[in-house]
Amino acid sequence: MTCYQEITCPDCGSSDIMKSGRSGLGTQRYRCRNPECSTKTFMLAYRYKACEPGIKDQVVDMAINGSGIRDTARVTLLAKCPLD
Repeated sequence: MTCYQEITCPDCGSSDIMKSGRSGLGTQRYRCRNPECSTKTFMLAYRYKACEPGIKDQVVDMAINGSGIRDTARVTLLAKCPLD
């Protein structure tokens, strides 16, 4: 029995995806084939949380509201990788 995982673009939500090689650490990269999409390549699991979509906007919002570096790190780490 084979199992398939449907992969969609994190930016536009399109399922028209193609493989696009591997990262330096061996993680599979994917490319969105939608011509209107601004995403060039993406991965399903990033090693560094700063590369995930939405983190930059969250950090900028926290900086504008006066949060410090440690507070920002604590919030972004716990929001994206909860402790098991």
